[in-house]
Amino acid sequence: MTEIRGNTVLPARREPITLTTADGLRLVGELALPAEAAPRATVICLHPLPTHGGMMDSHLYRKAANRLPALADIAVLRFNTRGTASDAGRSEGTFDNGDAERLDVASALDFAKARNLPDVWLVGWSFGTDLALRHGCPSDVEGAVLISPPLRFSGPEDLTAWAGTDKPLVCLVPEFDDYLRPAAARERFAVIPQARIQEFAGAKHLFVGYTEAVLDAIVATVAPAVPVPLPTVFTA
Repeated sequence: MTEIRGNTVLPARREPITLTTADGLRLVGELALPAEAAPRATVICLHPLPTHGGMMDSHLYRKAANRLPALADIAVLRFNTRGTASDAGRSEGTFDNGDAERLDVASALDFAKARNLPDVWLVGWSFGTDLALRHGCPSDVEGAVLISPPLRFSGPEDLTAWAGTDKPLVCLVPEFDDYLRPAAARERFAVIPQARIQEFAGAKHLFVGYTEAVLDAIVATVAPAVPVPLPTVFTA
C-alpha cells in the first residue's frame, strides 16, 4: 500500500512522444496510459504561459500524469508547445502568443486520433485555457476543462463558437485568482449555456495546495463513472 504524496509516481505505461506540427516543428511530449486496462477517457493537457514558466511539467499536469492512469484509467497526453522547455526537452519553434500554437493543439489531437485514444478532452490551465477556447472547439473533442481561465488571449468570438455547440465546458476558478475571479467568470462565460463555473474557496491562480481537488474535478467531468474523491492510498 502506497500513500500518495506530492511526488508519488503510480504505475502506468509511459512513453516519450514527438508531435509533428503542420509547419514542420517537432514538439516534445509524453503519453501515460493505464498499466493494464484500456483507458476509459483521454485528457490532452495544454500548459500555462511558457514565458512565465509554464510547461508540460507544471505541477498539476505532472501529478495528473503520475496519478490518473492508475487511479482513474485515464490516458494523459502532455506536451511542450512551440519553444517551450522542461525536463523532457525543448520543443522546436518560438512562442507565438497563442496564434501558431493552433498547429500544436492540432498535432496533439491528430496524435490522439492516430492512437485511437478514447473520449478526448482538452484540459487547459491559464494560457492553455486560451488555446482550448481558441483552437479546440472545431475539433473532435468531448469538451474542455479550463483551470484558472484568464481570457487573455481569447475573445468573445471564441466563447460564441463554444456556445454554438453542446460540448461541456467546466471552468475551475480560484476564489483569489489573479486575472478572473468567480463572479467575473460567471459573467464572462454566461454566453455559453453549457458552461459551468466551479469555485475553489481560498485558492489562487496556481492552485498550490489544491491538487487533489483539481484532479477530482477533472475526473468527475471526463470519467463520471469513477468515484471521487480519488483514493489517497494506492494498492497494487
